[in-house]
Amino acid sequence: MDDKKRSGRPEGSPYHIPVLLDETIKAMNIRDDGIYLDATAGGGGHSFEIASRLTTGRLIALDQDPDAVKEASRRLEGLNAEVVRSNFAMMEQVLHDRGIFSVDGILMDIGVSSHQLDAPERGFSYHADAPLDMRMSQEGTTAAELVNTLDEKQLAEIFFRFGEEKYARPIARSIVRERVGQPIETTAMLSEIVKNSVPASYRRDGHPARKVFQALRIAVNRELDCLSLTLDTAFSLLKNGGRLAVITFHSLEDRMVKQRFALWCKGCVCPPDFPICVCNRTPAARLVLRKPVEASQEELEKNARSRSAKLRCIEKIHEPD
Repeated sequence: MDDKKRSGRPEGSPYHIPVLLDETIKAMNIRDDGIYLDATAGGGGHSFEIASRLTTGRLIALDQDPDAVKEASRRLEGLNAEVVRSNFAMMEQVLHDRGIFSVDGILMDIGVSSHQLDAPERGFSYHADAPLDMRMSQEGTTAAELVNTLDEKQLAEIFFRFGEEKYARPIARSIVRERVGQPIETTAMLSEIVKNSVPASYRRDGHPARKVFQALRIAVNRELDCLSLTLDTAFSLLKNGGRLAVITFHSLEDRMVKQRFALWCKGCVCPPDFPICVCNRTPAARLVLRKPVEASQEELEKNARSRSAKLRCIEKIHEPD
């Protein structure tokens, strides 16, 4: 296989090089006859590396973004792979529809893709003026609708909970005040309001709208709710010995994954003052990676967006007690 194909990025592709690619494939321990699910196909970079290692095995790749489905389908043509347009929360139904009830490995690369960030018309980025959209599926409620209809308290809660934004209240107050004159319909309008709502010193610590945009994106796409539900579903679909690899890009996601993995890897839950174990609980999984894997310096130099990426992986031992 030539270097261009092995890179995970086809020539002319608008999609970014997938983060932590080699580390992820190694952690998943791909078998050539295995059945695998890439729950977040994106442009198909990780999917390609999985599918290219299969002989009699099979890969099902999901993505809710029609642009991603088109690109991944092109990337995976000729391999033992199928790309399905679906939110990863529906993975169980998608697999069952294809007569698949357990798999050897699942990959979840959480969050917005570089393509979505780089396409101004999608409204994910504060770097370009565009309609305030942020819908990964290109369906449903937009960020503009949330910004223009939720009250001050609701907006502040979103900014604080999903963006950990310490100036959530003054930003929400400014949004409600400004939208009286005209609806806030573009990324530039929102970015300017946020910038004018925080102290000048805060603006020097990265772009002042970064956390607000992150929070709105998470709210629009219900990312954390979907992630919590899908982690449980994914683990239930693994065969014994199957592996679940998850790549996260911010602390809220990573904390959820870390806690869920710890729960599955935990044994006895009896109170510490019990002389012997009476719960008979045994670990349902083991950690493949003792610590989250982060991007190497070499990868950071090639792809700055890999800076916040963290890879965690576990192997299923048996169903939880």
